[in-house]
Amino acid sequence: MTLIRSWFAIPLWKRVIAGLVLGVAFAVFFPGLTPAVAVVGDIFIRLIRMLVVPVVFITIASGVTALGDPKRLGSVGGRTLGLFAVTTAIAVSVGMIVALIIGPGIGANLGSALPHAIGTPKSTYDQLVGIIPINIIEALAAGDMLAIIFFSLLLGVGTILAGEGGRPLANLLQSGSNVLFHIIRLVMEVTPFGVFALTAGAIATNGFAVFANIGLLALCVVIGSLIQVVFVHSLLVRGIARMRLSFFFRGIMDALAVAFSTASSSATLPVALRVARDNLRIAPAVASTVLPIGASIGKDGTAMYVGLLSIFSLQALGIQPDAGMLAVILFTGALAAFGTAPIPSASLFMLAAVLSAVGVSTEQAALIVGFVLPFDRLLDMTRTVPSACANLAVTTAIAHWEGDLARSDG
Repeated sequence: MTLIRSWFAIPLWKRVIAGLVLGVAFAVFFPGLTPAVAVVGDIFIRLIRMLVVPVVFITIASGVTALGDPKRLGSVGGRTLGLFAVTTAIAVSVGMIVALIIGPGIGANLGSALPHAIGTPKSTYDQLVGIIPINIIEALAAGDMLAIIFFSLLLGVGTILAGEGGRPLANLLQSGSNVLFHIIRLVMEVTPFGVFALTAGAIATNGFAVFANIGLLALCVVIGSLIQVVFVHSLLVRGIARMRLSFFFRGIMDALAVAFSTASSSATLPVALRVARDNLRIAPAVASTVLPIGASIGKDGTAMYVGLLSIFSLQALGIQPDAGMLAVILFTGALAAFGTAPIPSASLFMLAAVLSAVGVSTEQAALIVGFVLPFDRLLDMTRTVPSACANLAVTTAIAHWEGDLARSDG
């Protein structure tokens, strides 16, 4: 019992970091044994993804009802969309600039790459219309996040407008939200073991050779991610929310570790909700409204990678981009990032939509995807970190503006 108490006495983020480091060491020294621990990572992923749809549906609806005033919802929603639009555009620009300076695609040998089927990208019209679900049960079953968010917002607003008649549903939603948070806390105790297994599996499968075989692109991903976190997100946290950076980054460490190990913004959402409430002291009403929206549209890492990979593709194909092409990549890259599913490697398959806007054929885009995809897992793990950080930084800034941020950062 003493050993168990000592384990739980260690802050969760320290246990998660230990799991990550031990996962790397395990893959290096015992690569043949990683399949034996893979089941732990699979169980962890299933536990997290089990929670995603109910968390998005219930927490958004309960968060809206907790705001209590449709005008305040408009304030929170407008600021959320505005800030994510700004950080996304900056992220695309960062990726493009890093690629233009370092030139990772110059001289890339695409001759040995096998084209990978990427399907027909959705048009902007289809993406916008698809936000409104025809059947909410079908949307819930399919995990269509934007459709679920749309209906949850409507449900919350309708509950507020119903007044006293909607109070029983509001209470039910609040109760469901509280129950979910306790379930999340239980699941989070598995995080160190899940991170250990997932990290060990990723390193053993891909090896550190991913950074040697496609080294310049990997270097650009790391540099772009660091620029976005260190400058853009830190500015939101320190410049707007007036929160100490050490307090913020220590508080979100659990979420960043899960983001890295799962390579999924969606899978990180339950952890982000917990750290926002427990560590950053953000009011549940704001956290429950902003974070689920951010998990779907606030993907700075994806945006940075789309901008980076677009320039990489042009360089690999021997195309010299002019100012007009760069502007088109910036605009379409931001839109593509907003519409990218919060799942591993999804940004690769949005590449065709961006490249087609500057005259690159679907066949050429498929060749680029085929070249990058074998090495994408660790790159995806890296770029999911700034996406998770963006979500929490924007939520912190909005909570400060709304007066819902407890000043517990010393």
